[in-house]
Amino acid sequence: MDANERVLPMLPLRGILVFPHMVIHLDVGRDKSVQAIEDVMGQDRHVFLATQIEAQKNNPGEEDIYDIGTVAEVKQLLKLPGGNIRILVEGIARGKILEYQTSDTYFKVKVKQYSEEFEKNSEVEALMRNLVQQFEKYVKFSKRIPSETMVSVINMEEPARLADTVASYLVLRTDDKQRILDTVAIVPRLETLGMLVAKELEIVELERKINIRVRKQMEKTQKEYYLREQIKAIQKELGDKENRVAEGEELRKRVDKAKLPKAIKERTLKEIERLEKMPPMAAEVTIVRNYLESILDLPWSKSTRDRLDIKVAEQVLDADHYGLRKPKERIIEHLAIRQLSKKMKGSIICLAGPPGVGKTSLGRSIARALERKFVRISLGGVRDEAEIRGHRRTYLGAMPGRIIQGLKQAGSRNPVFLLDEIDKMSSDFRGDPSAALLEVLDPEQNNTFSDHYVEMPFDLSNVMFITTANNIYKIPRPLLDRMEVINISGYTEEEKLQIAMRYLLPKQMEKHGLADDMANISENAIRKVIQGYTRESGVRNLERNIAALCRKAVKQIVENKNKKIKIMAQSLQKYLGVPKFHYQIAGQYDEVGIATGLAWTEVGGDTLCIEVTTYKGKGKLTLTGKLGEVMKESAQTAFSYVRSQEQKLEIDKIFFENNDIHVHVPEGAIPKDGPSAGITLATALASAITGRKVRCDVAMTGEITLRGRVLQIGGIKEKVLAAKRVGIKMIIMPWENKKDIQELPNNVKGKIEFQFVQYIDEVLDIVLRPAETEAIPDIVVPPEAAYDNNQNLEQLQ
Repeated sequence: MDANERVLPMLPLRGILVFPHMVIHLDVGRDKSVQAIEDVMGQDRHVFLATQIEAQKNNPGEEDIYDIGTVAEVKQLLKLPGGNIRILVEGIARGKILEYQTSDTYFKVKVKQYSEEFEKNSEVEALMRNLVQQFEKYVKFSKRIPSETMVSVINMEEPARLADTVASYLVLRTDDKQRILDTVAIVPRLETLGMLVAKELEIVELERKINIRVRKQMEKTQKEYYLREQIKAIQKELGDKENRVAEGEELRKRVDKAKLPKAIKERTLKEIERLEKMPPMAAEVTIVRNYLESILDLPWSKSTRDRLDIKVAEQVLDADHYGLRKPKERIIEHLAIRQLSKKMKGSIICLAGPPGVGKTSLGRSIARALERKFVRISLGGVRDEAEIRGHRRTYLGAMPGRIIQGLKQAGSRNPVFLLDEIDKMSSDFRGDPSAALLEVLDPEQNNTFSDHYVEMPFDLSNVMFITTANNIYKIPRPLLDRMEVINISGYTEEEKLQIAMRYLLPKQMEKHGLADDMANISENAIRKVIQGYTRESGVRNLERNIAALCRKAVKQIVENKNKKIKIMAQSLQKYLGVPKFHYQIAGQYDEVGIATGLAWTEVGGDTLCIEVTTYKGKGKLTLTGKLGEVMKESAQTAFSYVRSQEQKLEIDKIFFENNDIHVHVPEGAIPKDGPSAGITLATALASAITGRKVRCDVAMTGEITLRGRVLQIGGIKEKVLAAKRVGIKMIIMPWENKKDIQELPNNVKGKIEFQFVQYIDEVLDIVLRPAETEAIPDIVVPPEAAYDNNQNLEQLQ
């Protein structure tokens, strides 16, 4: 037998592998193995350790054991309870099983033992250094091996022992360790081990990164939990009643419930952390808390579903308002488009018209028709930009602007938002609020509206903005350009009557506790209230007078215990007193130098009586009546035109050298301006200078040029209604305004004759009486408006 060959008892190992020079404890429990150890202890204590290919087998055969193993020496033996023994073994050298010898009790194998002596060269030295460096990194990153181990490894000079020692410390699979054990040659062994160490190093480093990431996440949660518990304990000991941690947790729950956008949520959570870190008595605690409350109260993700049924919307709008055809059509169009396009942005509508015509209440009806929330803010007198955009949080008492406050009040991100009296805003050293509204009322920009207080963009593109104004000429042009203007004209007498009977009278009777069987106000009485006690474009004064009638009726019922009160047109004066206005024409008879014009005002249309008189002088023109610059220029233009027509009007050539002219517009305390009184001024001047009378049943409106052309003007419907209120039979207006007559109600067009002119000569031919006419026309006073002066005296007494 070869000197390197010997017969040894064999211990099959399960899931473990022993390298040469490796010292390890092994627990032996199988009967064959226990018998083999007991026999060895009485001899040279050498045993052959080989690893099973499959660790699960209890009784392995020859084919289930690796051929190469380790010759080891049993250093110690310790018997354990239950018949098991624990041995301490030290690997001596590699060995290969040559053959299995027959044994009844345990395995005996013939083993060839390999020598571990190798000559070192430069290649082996390089491989050893590379292995040491990699193993050093492995020890550093894995932290499973004591750092003292590195000291012993670095001092090893034998390449075989170095390789086996490093392999024993590595956490490798059994088959990888067996591959190292199978490699007898030192160079391939070092190369294989270096490759395995590099691979294991990469895995360890990746594990370390994963562990760090996981640990950070876990540590953050655990750290926060521990810190909060500690803060709770500290606050409990200090008697802190505010319980800041509980407040922070409550705010975080609200953040999760609010479904904020990602950027908004991150910012809000940072503010909550900041609040928790502040001392309880810090002045900024209240500021941060109020800020968080404002953020969380905003409807970032809350919206209402629109009612897109056109028929139902029409019924709602008609039930709330009489007339107003254009605004209603616009809302129905909006709903029709929404049925086809779900991505339509919010509309921006401007309702322009005189007071009392229902602009504000129409906005509320639109919200009801759409089933949206309704918000109204009044901009009248607002002169601070911060009212719209809010204040910076650094200021004491800072708060969001009115837009954000309105959304907070609505609790929805798509309400109907009414900006009332947008033409009444002004500006001063604190900024221009109308400029701040440019972003709000622009569908292309308001999806990222930024309030100075909130400091985070809020989407306003789903909001339906409705603005109201009496005079659109006072709205800045850039702001007006962003809105769709719908003009709402004043009501006709018939429309006022219908509104009163359908809406105002039932509303006031209910408000005053009057049932239908307790009071009856006739239709003729309401009509007489409209004619004799109100003169307005809207119906506010009409509602006040109806309320007065209801109060009088209630008083009479309570005092006399009447069952039912009837208020007729004949008894109206008993309740409301003498009529304030009289249904009559502007002038009772034709006069020289007096012409009736038509004017547009913020409160609707009105008649304008212009008086001209002449007296001895030197051709001076005097203008009175608190006239604006434009109206003064119109008077100068009219005067120049009349002077240029001396021959045609048969005016004495020396008239203007010897006479002064005075133009006066009554109601001198009221400012008047505009170019539309041009032809009226020219007519009054021509009448006063020529001595020809002006027809008293004719009213006129139109701008005049030096050449006598009559130019287009606006506000036709308001002016025509004003003329009808005072009993005018004919209206003269520019030819270019002929198209505007189509917008008038049929009952108005049928009672007034319209004359359309292009030149002032046509006007003079219509309204100036011939010079030879001396007959005094009958005074035109409708019988229903006449009253006896004795009644006035009775009222005074």
